[in-house]
Amino acid sequence: QVQLVESGGGSVQAGGSLRLSCAASLVSYRSYCLGWFRQAPGKEREGIVAIHSAGSPLYYTAPVKGRFTISHDNAKNTLYLQMNSLKPEDTAMYYCAADLSGYCRIRDYNYWGQGTQVTVSS
Repeated sequence: QVQLVESGGGSVQAGGSLRLSCAASLVSYRSYCLGWFRQAPGKEREGIVAIHSAGSPLYYTAPVKGRFTISHDNAKNTLYLQMNSLKPEDTAMYYCAADLSGYCRIRDYNYWGQGTQVTVSS
């Protein structure tokens, strides 16, 4: 069974940085995608960025390019999201998710963590 547990959220001022972590138990799967999503109050959930088990990142939204970096430590079974130059509009609940099809399509993610809150003040 797939389990995802996020951590690392918090409150920072604009321009600051945070690193989110997601402990992902996927040792029995060869091809998969792990992604980061976020949902701000009153808005739909949006995909941010994903990484395939082969190691290729895929950005779902342009505004985070150059600021957010995804990585995956296979030895630790942990997914990371390094967020730099944070803006107030980055305030949201952040979720990690897994897609076991390996296609990294947003609609294919069917395993989700509980979320971690990120709040960016101006």
